[in-house]
Amino acid sequence: MAEPTPPTELGRLRILSPTAGVRVSPLQLGAMSIGDAWAGFMGSMDKDSAFKLLDAFYEAGGNFIDTASVYQNEQSELWIGEWIQAHKNRDSLVLATKFSLDYRSHALGKGPQSANFAGNSRRSIHVGIRDSLKKLQTDYIDIYYVHYWDFTTSIKELMDALHILVEQGKVLYLGTPFSIYQGRWNLLVRDFERDIIPMARQFGMALAPRKNAGESLRSSGGRPPHQTEDEVKMSEALAQVASEHGIESVTAIALAYVMSKAANVFPIVGGRKVEHMKDNIKALSIKLTDEQIEYLENVNPFSHGFPHNFIPADPNITGQSFLIARTNAIKFPNAHKPTSL
Repeated sequence: MAEPTPPTELGRLRILSPTAGVRVSPLQLGAMSIGDAWAGFMGSMDKDSAFKLLDAFYEAGGNFIDTASVYQNEQSELWIGEWIQAHKNRDSLVLATKFSLDYRSHALGKGPQSANFAGNSRRSIHVGIRDSLKKLQTDYIDIYYVHYWDFTTSIKELMDALHILVEQGKVLYLGTPFSIYQGRWNLLVRDFERDIIPMARQFGMALAPRKNAGESLRSSGGRPPHQTEDEVKMSEALAQVASEHGIESVTAIALAYVMSKAANVFPIVGGRKVEHMKDNIKALSIKLTDEQIEYLENVNPFSHGFPHNFIPADPNITGQSFLIARTNAIKFPNAHKPTSL
């Protein structure tokens, strides 16, 4: 029997990671922009616009939503919860949220009254999961992230508290340990490739890159003001590759780049406009050539540094090792290729 045809490539779900068999859309909807409490530095999105964005993502086949307790002074979780309740679609979604950062001082004020609504202590985790479940109007979180290392809580206390949540069924998977890692990665900031990607590959973790198009690269709407020289060069290079694929969106090319570099990559795409989200989906139909990847990387060369530039690459990835093969011909396991687009 033929598999059902998804409404867009966003609905062609993928397995999250070797350690998490949950099925998710290849792009995550980043919900940091959902709300108007942070309008002063992020722009504003009213509830009606937020619901339209969530509707468009869901109708296109998306099921993977990323938020945090702190986003928009809690509005992000609250509005997503209201949208879920209106659609009765909780079990069709994969929800990721985060704790660690202060999310209550906007209401309680700074001081002792809000001190334990931040950090990674057992107490912070206890109230954090309680409040996120209430706001999202659900009884479980699919992925719960440690949002920030607080430099004070012991790893034992942190992991014991998280383990209890998993045992209770309030959390299904953990982010950073053990199933997925989230961090900044784009063609202008490639530190992610030095240690994070090898670590994730070694431990069977998915990757959730954010800020995939950089801070101020040109979009289909034109060039942002105050670009640096590096940003201008990268914008022009992305535009060149976009033209080779018959599209205008440089963001789609930037997304296609990170998805071509490693397996189990699920970029977080934000924004406030439905048309931008549709532009992002185009990335899922783009297969960059090796020449295009090399061209983009040469615009802003990146050095992995020592010891990576001294130790040979992992032969389980490259399929070859001149050091080991000097003793005898060796056939390595199939090279670990990125997920096919």
